[in-house]
Amino acid sequence: MSDSFTRTEIKAFWDEWLEMNREAERSGDWGKLADCYLENATYGWMFTPDEHFMAMGRDEIRRWAMGTEMAGLEGWHYDYMATVLDEENAMIVGFWKQRSGLLDGEGREYEIRGIGGSWFGVARDDTDGKIRFAWQRDWFDLGSTAHTFVEIAKSGNAPQAFLDRISIPGMEMPGHYRYADLPATLWPPHVEQGHYVSQNPIGVSQNPIGRS
Repeated sequence: MSDSFTRTEIKAFWDEWLEMNREAERSGDWGKLADCYLENATYGWMFTPDEHFMAMGRDEIRRWAMGTEMAGLEGWHYDYMATVLDEENAMIVGFWKQRSGLLDGEGREYEIRGIGGSWFGVARDDTDGKIRFAWQRDWFDLGSTAHTFVEIAKSGNAPQAFLDRISIPGMEMPGHYRYADLPATLWPPHVEQGHYVSQNPIGVSQNPIGRS
């Protein structure tokens, strides 16, 4: 698996990814996006310090990250507001706004406030030479998400699928783990291993309480 890319290659892959996102939003079929990941890719995010989501491999990404995690969110769209491409380290960071496609009583679209985003590592697939995601880690404002979900639920106009989804306790959803049980590191594997360190940490502890 090669990590050598030109900026043109990464940008072309990213442009294709953005168009596939738009098509997924239009069709409601997010599963096709899993084809953009390596077979052994990992994809995770944090809800709370002790509740995390992690999908291990393309199949779990398709079934869980693009499947069960998107259930009840039909019509939502994730508009990338800015992108940072790093061909030297084979990374992409995309910053998005999370909008519901639903209007409040004043005709404004429900939106999760705060800065959300996705951090990707890209690699060349040994099977066909195509660029794919080797890992992805997302972040978002959980407090703002909870607030918006409650406002939608109270509005009287929430789709039943949305209400059904938010009624399920998080830890009962597939791919949800306690921190100690995560099957992959919270930080992307190669980042956690120190391959991209920009500044050495200070302090005496090499094994902090909050492991990554």
